[in-house]
Amino acid sequence: MSTPTLEQVNAALATVNDPEIKRPITEIGMVGSVHITDAGEVTVGILLTVAGCPMKDTLTRDVTAAVSKVAGVSGVSVDMGVMDADQRARLQEVLRDGNAQREIPFAKPGSLTKVYAIASGKGGVGKSSMTANLAIALAKQGLKVGVVDADIYGHSIPAMLGVADSRPTQVEDLIMPVPTPSGVSVISVGMLKPRRDQVIAWRGPMLDRALVQMLADVYWGDLDALLLDLPPGTGDIAISLGQHLPNAEVVVITTPQEAAAEVAERAGTMASMMHQRVVGVIENMSWMELPDGSRIEPFGSGGGQRVADTLSQRFGYDVKLLGQVPLDPSLREGGDAGKPVVESDPTSAGAKAVTEIAAALSGRGRNLAGMQLGLTPSNKF
Repeated sequence: MSTPTLEQVNAALATVNDPEIKRPITEIGMVGSVHITDAGEVTVGILLTVAGCPMKDTLTRDVTAAVSKVAGVSGVSVDMGVMDADQRARLQEVLRDGNAQREIPFAKPGSLTKVYAIASGKGGVGKSSMTANLAIALAKQGLKVGVVDADIYGHSIPAMLGVADSRPTQVEDLIMPVPTPSGVSVISVGMLKPRRDQVIAWRGPMLDRALVQMLADVYWGDLDALLLDLPPGTGDIAISLGQHLPNAEVVVITTPQEAAAEVAERAGTMASMMHQRVVGVIENMSWMELPDGSRIEPFGSGGGQRVADTLSQRFGYDVKLLGQVPLDPSLREGGDAGKPVVESDPTSAGAKAVTEIAAALSGRGRNLAGMQLGLTPSNKF
């Protein structure tokens, strides 16, 4: 059997993506060296972005598997090194597409990422649970999905997605979002704190800076959808979001209860004031199914439809009730366990309802308002 060539080994390495950056390791400068012996033994030097890279074992496994498939390879060993300052700077430049200036990629007119801001008028209506489950439901449809936990004071998304103790990798001043077991990428201010139990007590300017950092200083790659879990109410983060991402579409979460519906209308109105479009309403905890098949409505009924109707009348366009999610114990249990119900129990009533809502969102046409279509006027008829 002939000895494998350097070109063959490099071609195999080009099929290996960095687990965090989601780009070929050959493209982002992570392959430091390749040595091939006459006996077909291959040693690959991989340059990690940081010494304590949490994905080191995954990279070793993926590189070994890819190179082992090359004809003539009798063995593979992977040596892990660390990028120096110059190599990290070059990587940062590659990831920013040569643009060193901080900018929010989702705010660009040509961005193809659908941005959904998940909002509520008050806390306790299941907004974060809906965000986590919608993200996974969209990912199960084959979309590349990211989640920004913008609920600065009440950040709970990392725990719900099973990455509560994970820390993001940093390349110079560029941050890698944390990959979850479900394939969703997530960033949260909770991941940036020195201690998990540390309390955040920030005011307006700091909140705005944190939101911009999670949008502009995080390498998200090419996302199909980005979900932002907003804090409840109509405060600083909602205003900052309207300023930095006016193209974001808002999904309002409420329960059937009259009091929850009333404040949910305010959240929707706030989005409209910031020139954002409200694409729909989700009614959570709509009913509870009993063992005999009957239903009870512990929080009343009709709140979600009322919010949708009121906002439709107020805005002059159709705001749909995207769906009703039952009060399902498995939904709560999945969030507490770090395995949202659409992943842990996809046949449950709650998971089915969220999956249908995600399908309705992903099936919507893209809003082309404000985008350059690349057409040139002509005087020929």
